[in-house]
Amino acid sequence: MKLTLISPVFNRNFGLTTQKIFAFPPLNLPIVASLTPPNVDVELVDENVEHWDYDKKMADLVGITAMTAQAPRAYEIAAEMRKRGAKVVLGGIHPTTLPEEAALHADAVVVGEAEALWPQVFEDFSKNRLQKIYSHTTRPSLKNLPIPRRELFDRKGYLFENTIQMFRGCKFSCSFCSVWRFFGHSYRMRPLDEVITEIELLKSRSRGVCLLGFLDDNIVGEEQYSAELFRRLVPLKVLWVGQATLDVVDMPGMLPLMQKSGCRALFIGLESSNPSALKEARKKWLRPDEFQTKVKMLHDHGIMVEGAFIVGFDSDEETVFEETVEFADRIGVDAAQFSILTPFPGTDHYMRLEREGRIFDHDWSRYGVDEVVFQPKRMSPEKLQEGYHWAWREFYSRRKIAKRVLRAYKNWKSMIPLLIFQTQYRTLMRHREAIRKQLSAPIIAPVSGVAPEAGVWASASSAEGRGRMPQRDASAESTGTPLRRPCFSPVSSPRRRSPSSEP
Repeated sequence: MKLTLISPVFNRNFGLTTQKIFAFPPLNLPIVASLTPPNVDVELVDENVEHWDYDKKMADLVGITAMTAQAPRAYEIAAEMRKRGAKVVLGGIHPTTLPEEAALHADAVVVGEAEALWPQVFEDFSKNRLQKIYSHTTRPSLKNLPIPRRELFDRKGYLFENTIQMFRGCKFSCSFCSVWRFFGHSYRMRPLDEVITEIELLKSRSRGVCLLGFLDDNIVGEEQYSAELFRRLVPLKVLWVGQATLDVVDMPGMLPLMQKSGCRALFIGLESSNPSALKEARKKWLRPDEFQTKVKMLHDHGIMVEGAFIVGFDSDEETVFEETVEFADRIGVDAAQFSILTPFPGTDHYMRLEREGRIFDHDWSRYGVDEVVFQPKRMSPEKLQEGYHWAWREFYSRRKIAKRVLRAYKNWKSMIPLLIFQTQYRTLMRHREAIRKQLSAPIIAPVSGVAPEAGVWASASSAEGRGRMPQRDASAESTGTPLRRPCFSPVSSPRRRSPSSEP
C-alpha cells in the first residue's frame, strides 16, 4: 500500500522557492507520516521546492494539506489524483475552517489537529469505509508524540532542515489571526524531556553546527517552560532561531539565557507604528515608542530581529507605506516583512469585513497576504496594492541594504548573515515581481457585497493571520503565514501560522 502526502505550492505569486533561505520543510506531513503504520510505503511531496508528476506520485491514498492560499491548487491536485483512482484526504487550516467546501473535492476531510484523527482515518481507508468528515471535540495531548519522519524529504531543498515544535495555543486574541481560535487560548506543551530527546537526535544527524528552527508562534509564551528549555539547550551547544513577542525583553533574565542557549535571531510581529492600527488588531499592549529601545536590547544580546509589519488597517492613510518603511529603519530591525491585511476565513477580521460587504474577491489563491481582496477604508485597493509593493522595493533597495550592513560593521559575525538575508530577500522580491508580470493579473476591480461561493463556518478556524512567507507549519498549520515565512524562523504562521499535524 502506498501513501503520498502533498504540500501544494503556496500561491500563484510564488511558484517554486528557489532561494533556499526561504525554504522550510513542512513539519505537519512528516508527523502524519509518523502516525502511519510502518508497513506502508510513504512518500512526501513539497510542491514549493520540487517539480513532480501526477502519474509518478500515484498512490492508493493521498493526503493533501492546505492553507487558504493553497486551497485552489490542493483542489486541483485532489481532482487529478482521484481521476487516477486514488482516495484523497484533505486537511490543514483551510479544510478545517471550511470543511463542507473541502468535502466537495475529497473523499474525506480532517477537521482539526491530526494526531487524534489520522489513525482512525487510515484504519477506515484500509477497511474501505472512509467517512466524509473526521473531527474531534477536544484538542489532543502533545505527550508521547512520535518523531516526525523528516528523512522522507529531500533535505537539499531547505536551509533549515531541523525544525521542531514544542507547544500550541496562544494567549492573545489578534483580530486578523486564527491561531487562538484553532489551538485555544491556553498552551498545550510537549514534555521537555521529549523535546530535548528530539533535539539530541537532530544534533546527532547534523553535519557541523546544529541549527534549529523553532516553529512555535511564541517561543516564550509560557515563560517558565521556555526558561527551562533554554537552560537545557546550553550544554547541547546548538544555534537556533524562532518567533517571539516583543515582551520577551521584559522577562527577567530571559535575554541572557536565550543568548547563552544559542539564540541568534527572532521573528517578531510589530505590525504597525500606528497605535490606532494596533488597537484595531487587538494588540494595543504594543508601544511603538518602545520598539527602538527593545530592538537594541535584543541586539545587545547578539539576537537579530526580523520585524513583521501589516498595511491596510482601517486607520491607515496613503502615507502608511513611507511611514512604515521609515519606522522599520529607524528602530533598527535587521530585516522586515510587509503584508497586506488579509481577511482569512475563520478570523474576526474576515467576519467583520464580510458583514460590512467589503470583501470583493473570494478567490482563495489571492489570500497569500500579497494581494488586496477587500475595500480599504482610507485608500483605493489599487493604492494599497501599489504601496505594498513599493514598501518591499524601498526597504530592500541597494541603498538601504548598504546602510544596514554598514550599521552592523562592529560585529562581522552578524554583518555576514545580515548581508545574506538582505540580498536573498531582494532576490526573492524580484522573483515574485517576475512571476506577477508573467501572470499579467489585472489589479483589482472591487464589487461590494459579493458572498463566498462555497463553504460554511467550522467550529475551528484557520491558523493564519499576520501572514508570513509561505510557511508550511508543523501542527495544524497555522503559522505560517503566509507571505510570511520568516526569513529567520520557519514557521508559521501568518499569525498567523503555528504548526500542526493535519494532512
